[in-house]
Amino acid sequence: MSHNDLQFLLDNNRAWAAETVARDPDFFTNLSQQQSPAYLWIGCSDSRIPATQVVGLVPGDIFVHRNVANVVVHADLSCLSVIQYGVEVLKVRTIVVCGHYGCGGVHAALHDVQHGLIDNWLRHIQDVAEKYEDQLATLDDEKTRWDRLCELNVIEQAVNVCQTTVVQQAWRRGQQLTVHGCIYGVHDGKLRDLGVSISAAADIFRLCRQAVARLDA
Repeated sequence: MSHNDLQFLLDNNRAWAAETVARDPDFFTNLSQQQSPAYLWIGCSDSRIPATQVVGLVPGDIFVHRNVANVVVHADLSCLSVIQYGVEVLKVRTIVVCGHYGCGGVHAALHDVQHGLIDNWLRHIQDVAEKYEDQLATLDDEKTRWDRLCELNVIEQAVNVCQTTVVQQAWRRGQQLTVHGCIYGVHDGKLRDLGVSISAAADIFRLCRQAVARLDA
């Protein structure tokens, strides 16, 4: 980033801060005193999907973790640490796993396109594609298969969230916590519920199967 690039961001920041204070003089004072979001958002790193904006909320309302293709891996200490902090410290009531149509990471995994280091990460999505190989094979065109894998990936990652020790322990101690799977349309700005909303360990696989079945309905 050149100095001019950085200055552009700094200027935009000053303008945003001034505009925010003009609307609400106490906004930053109140924001600095506590962080108490009700939501944890696990989304894709894609620059077109800013979590807070797409659901019409403001800074402080959503605790966010993002990575390429919104993958939840049980060996990813970054993601697991965010989940633990969100659940055990911030006491979020809702975890949203949000993917999006047109995801480049999902596309690369679907077509086994080689990009180097990231191929190791995309292997997790290829595992999803292999699990649902028969279902994907029945779809007629590439875009439909791509969209479907984006949806299936969200459902599977929501299941992975539910299987973390953090979420399992939260449910065992009676903490109110629901994991949802949603997908965002970059083409229309709309968020869609994929029908997987899990609030108890006993419901994980039944609700996952139902959500997958609804995709074909």
